[in-house]
Amino acid sequence: MDDKTVNIYSTRLTEDQLVSLVIESTYICERSDLCILDAADKAAALLESVFDASNLTEEHFWLIALNSAKRVIGLFEISHGMINTSYAGPREIYLRALLCGAASIIIAHNHPSGSLEVSENDRNTTIRITYSGILMGIKLDDHIVVAGAEFTSAYY
Repeated sequence: MDDKTVNIYSTRLTEDQLVSLVIESTYICERSDLCILDAADKAAALLESVFDASNLTEEHFWLIALNSAKRVIGLFEISHGMINTSYAGPREIYLRALLCGAASIIIAHNHPSGSLEVSENDRNTTIRITYSGILMGIKLDDHIVVAGAEFTSAYY
């Protein structure tokens, strides 16, 4: 994989009922700065480029897996919910982060309503994922909420 290629993964069970990574597609970073995520605006721009995050009609929850140099090593859609909710628990997130060898992660979801307001559920998710990451040794770098063409951080 070169410095401009990012794999978009899903997980599947093998015949032996073991979890494995499956490359669903590959994204080529036309802007090379989108492959190194050292700022929230770059993560939001990557989500927009790959998933059209600002135009989705239901809430989606994503994981961006990073190596120790903050280079994107994997993108995952963790869940796809309804108009104002989606679920992402620590197990679903860290299973994928471990499988691709992440040193740190960014989680993100969209608000189809266009509201940048960070909900109590958003805050609680951030706290659960942060503490789980501490136990796993994988740092949560940010939790981004995308609303239309804007974004905010739910990370406190």
